[in-house]
Amino acid sequence: MWQYVVRRLLFNVPVFLGIIFFVMVALRVRNPAHLYVGKNAKPEDLVKFEEAVGLDKPFHEQYLIFLFGDGKERSAFGFDTLSWDKKGKQVGELLAAGVGPTLAITLPAMILTAIISIVIGLISAFNRGRFLDRMLMTLAVLGMSVSFLVYILLGQYFGSFKPAVTWDWQIFAVQGFDTSHPAWWFYYCLLPVLISTIVAMGYDTRYYRAVMVEESTKDYIRTARAKGLKESRVMFKHMLRNAAVSIITRLMITFPFLIMGSILLEVYFNIPGMGKMLITAITAADFPVIESFTAVFAVIFILSNIATDVLYSIADPRVRLS
Repeated sequence: MWQYVVRRLLFNVPVFLGIIFFVMVALRVRNPAHLYVGKNAKPEDLVKFEEAVGLDKPFHEQYLIFLFGDGKERSAFGFDTLSWDKKGKQVGELLAAGVGPTLAITLPAMILTAIISIVIGLISAFNRGRFLDRMLMTLAVLGMSVSFLVYILLGQYFGSFKPAVTWDWQIFAVQGFDTSHPAWWFYYCLLPVLISTIVAMGYDTRYYRAVMVEESTKDYIRTARAKGLKESRVMFKHMLRNAAVSIITRLMITFPFLIMGSILLEVYFNIPGMGKMLITAITAADFPVIESFTAVFAVIFILSNIATDVLYSIADPRVRLS
């Protein structure tokens, strides 16, 4: 297995290098010096800024410095580089600060979505063609048809409701993130998690229903029923175990997109996660932050793909890594 993992990592090195290359090329289409020095800056001021941040070097030198560092102040992937927009802050500090808030939203949302969607998919598959199945799938389609932004706005409107006029607190916070609050996760994160779950459930429910319907037609299900096993045992033991590969596929594919999808939630709820920091950096043309965050997201995508194959072999002994 480890040989397979090492080979896959080596095969993905060119992919990673290509992602970084194209991002750095795209960023340098326009010179950001005017944004930081000013529109009416003198030419010598622009040259001074470019020298200070390393934009005066040839592109291939900038590329190699980002990947391997310069051996002095800049480490590989620019984590020790100072942010242009956040004065005095290193990129690594910003990244470390953003990981916690992002995972506080994405991981619970992924777990909650998976549990609810799998259960609904099982129920729909075993009631295929009946009223309950049609009703659940109709709700799933309706959930998919509404924009993510609409859910955010409705959630903020109703989430900020105060249960009584005399109370001085809201059910949920619609802005901010403060871990010193006694119930910080419930107050700041539960509403974004619920919104993310509702949005993703429509897609995941239909996917898991299709998987379970296909599994329900196979011989091992008919054999289990012929033996007189209870439907709950057939559903949650036999069918769920054999559908593990499809479930792993969905979860591992969803995880990287879930991190990127949290950008809207972080921006509208003012949560200082990786997504909000990336949007702020793009708006401010903060090259060090954009490049380093892109490198991290690229690594997450690559590792999730490799982890998917490894989990296949663990969930299904018939799968061989080669």
